[in-house]
Amino acid sequence: MSKRLSAARPMTVNAAAGLEAVEGVAAVVYGAYVGVETAVGDPVDPVSAIGVTVLALAGGIGMLACARGLLRADQWSRAPTVLTQLFALPVAWSLWQGEQYAIGVPLGVAAVLTLIAVLAPASTAWLVTDHDDEDDRDGRDEPAGDPAGKTTDGK
Repeated sequence: MSKRLSAARPMTVNAAAGLEAVEGVAAVVYGAYVGVETAVGDPVDPVSAIGVTVLALAGGIGMLACARGLLRADQWSRAPTVLTQLFALPVAWSLWQGEQYAIGVPLGVAAVLTLIAVLAPASTAWLVTDHDDEDDRDGRDEPAGDPAGKTTDGK
């Protein structure tokens, strides 16, 4: 990634990527915790505990990939970021109703802030722009042809 690409990145994309990454790390940590507790403890329902472990780890890794994609201006990363936040909102609401405020409130706030940041006009404009042209102007990409540097016309 070029310096120009990171310098031109809107603050809203940085915020969305940061929040998505924090949620991803939290999911991975929770999945690891449940996995360890399942392995060394005596879970009431081992099948559910294993399922929670796998889903939390996979979801967290996916969220971390989305955060990285946002920072790299990968267009694919926007939709799954929005979806993870839309899934987080009912989870936060359920935690709120279950009086688990210490988890539900931060999750809900993070989900709303991430949605606002990733759907902001500056984020949208930056994420739908093709940044490959900027990398080409940096001179990093090889010219068309074979890897030995010969052009396609045989010279």
